[in-house]
Amino acid sequence: MPQGQPTTVPDDGLTTRQRRTQPVLAVHTGPGKGKSTAAFGLALRAWNQGWPIGVFQFVKSAKWKVGEEHALRVLGASGEGGSVAWHKMGEGWSWVQRSIENSEDAAREGWEQVKRDLAAETYRLYVLDEFTYPLHWGWIDTDEVLAVLKDRPGSQHVVITGRNAPAALVDAADLVTEMTKVKHPMDAGRKGQRGIEW
Repeated sequence: MPQGQPTTVPDDGLTTRQRRTQPVLAVHTGPGKGKSTAAFGLALRAWNQGWPIGVFQFVKSAKWKVGEEHALRVLGASGEGGSVAWHKMGEGWSWVQRSIENSEDAAREGWEQVKRDLAAETYRLYVLDEFTYPLHWGWIDTDEVLAVLKDRPGSQHVVITGRNAPAALVDAADLVTEMTKVKHPMDAGRKGQRGIEW
């Protein structure tokens, strides 16, 4: 196992082992590509450790065929590693405006399911993909989310992805990565392609 050295050692009375097993709240935000991809990479590590994984997609349409979904479902059903459950709440409303009311209701119900699963300790890793959007738009109360995540029982890790992460979420997170765009093929007029975007 890699032996990274922390820059500080808090005077919290915990052992190194106890600190190492504390649950992590991670946020992948920023305008660059790769936020969800990084979260699904983390899910692969969790699957390898045998952890049950819950993926909750808050924006991507249920009709979209995302490559990571197929791969993780196959791995979850393989009998090796952890189980994988995949939930889609969105209708693609960040790019194509459809029924905002239905989308808002779907996002709220998705959050209610996450709350139920956290209370039941259903998963060890939760990927809340593009969850920053319903927070940013005010569909789901950020203060409530932070309170629920702070009080989650056991050792449940949560990774939240999406642009415009609320400042309070960034402050509360243990790990924050901001993806910045330097260049993108779309800047040169190229559309998304298989194996790269999906």
